[in-house]
This record gives sequence, structure tokens and C-alpha cells, in this order.
Amino acid sequence: MDLLHAHYIRKSFSRHTHESFVFAAITEGVEAFHYGSDLVHAGPGQIALVNPDTPHTGHAGVPEGWTYRTIYPDAELIRSIAADTIALRGDIGFTAPVVDDPYAAQLVIGVHRAAEEGNALAADSLLRLVTARMLRSHGGRVRSPAPLAAGARDAARARALLEERMADPPTLERLAAELGTSPFALLRAFRAAYGMPPHTWLTDARVRRARRLLDAGTPPAEAAVAVGFTDQPHLNRHFTRSVGVPPGAYQRARAARTYKTGRRPSP
Repeated sequence: MDLLHAHYIRKSFSRHTHESFVFAAITEGVEAFHYGSDLVHAGPGQIALVNPDTPHTGHAGVPEGWTYRTIYPDAELIRSIAADTIALRGDIGFTAPVVDDPYAAQLVIGVHRAAEEGNALAADSLLRLVTARMLRSHGGRVRSPAPLAAGARDAARARALLEERMADPPTLERLAAELGTSPFALLRAFRAAYGMPPHTWLTDARVRRARRLLDAGTPPAEAAVAVGFTDQPHLNRHFTRSVGVPPGAYQRARAARTYKTGRRPSP
């Protein structure tokens, strides 16, 4: 599981998604972020909760910026804890993007501090405690609203084609022609299904795939080309806007953890 401890002032996260859940405990300042169609704010003692594959942004909500400690628990782990604590299975998620719970925020901070001290038992225990607490108060079955039936199949097929041809994607016009629809209809259906237009989704998907390549030890320059970015600076810009740190710094931090623990962390 990744951890992020950061202070941002002028940082602005572009619209992006995560494959994991996000628990962000705000310790100073205010973070503002778009979550769906809403602009929400999280301050000290509050936790920003983001479900997997949910488009969101992030920027300072006050001039002095914000500081947070963030954990990214795997979706499978959340499902297993939900099954144990609230007897729910299936599509589990959180129903509120911001939770005002200072005690839970301290548990997230405790996960960080235990991990920094190399105390895996404490980190794992605190992670399960805060997850169970959040699930009991704000957990449930979460299902995204289904797009219009007429465009749902086109959106899904377009996503599959973009995933397959990530390094050399078609234009919107060509993509629509291959699917037998119009560019505007495809654009509307794709946005309804995935919360962002195809080009934004493609950039986000490239960053996510590059992240997996970096985890596997691929040099940033090679990862950039493999996912379809023109060069490493292009990857650097988009990776930093989504992940919060440049790809080289991200990979070095992962490598340091691998060396410290003696095993490679999972993506």
C-alpha cells in the first residue's frame, strides 16, 4: 500500500482516478476537490474518501495550502474488511467524500507513523481499525449510475479500444467511425459512463499504466514511450499532476521501501 505525506500550496491535481481507495487525513489548511459534479472541502480533523475509479481533482482551498497524510488501501482489502465488520459483499464503497472524524484522522496518521518506524503489525492493525470505523459510518454498496443504454456499449467498446491502442490511439472521429456512431454521441456517452471525456480518460489510463511499469522497475523514459507519451518530460508533467510527485521520485521511494523490507511492494 502506498503512503503519501505532503504539503501543497500551488499544487493542482488534474482530474484523475485511482485503482485503490484513498483515505486522506488533513492535518493543516484546506484541500478543495471536485468529486463528481460537486466541489467539496476538507480541513483539519477531516478525511477525504475517494472510491476506486472515481474521477476527482485537488487544489488548495485556502492561500496557505494544505497538508495531509494519505493512504491508498487496495479494493480487495476494503471488501474483506467490509465482509468481516458490516457483513457486506460486492461493490463496496463510501457514500460521502468528506468525513468529519478527528479520531479516524488520527488513526490514519498512526498508520503513517507506524510504517515510518517499520512497525508493520501496528500499521496493519490501525489500517483495519480506521477502515472498519469508516465502513460502519459511511460504507455501503456503491453503484455508478448506468449510462443511457444506447450509448453504453459504444462507451465500453471505445474504452477497450483506447486501452488496446494506448501508445497510438485513434482520433475521436476515427474511433466513432469504427464504432458506427458520431463523434458527439460517443463523447457524450463516454463522459456519462466514465465521468470524463475520452482524451482525459486516456491520459489518466496512461499514468496508471506507467505507474505499474515504474513499480516493476522500468526506467521512466521507457515507461513514457511504452504508454504513448512523446517523451519523459511529457510523462513527468501528467504523472506529477495526477500522483503528486514526479515519476523518478516515485520510483526511488518505491525502490527504497523494497530495499528496506526485502521484498517488492505490490502496485
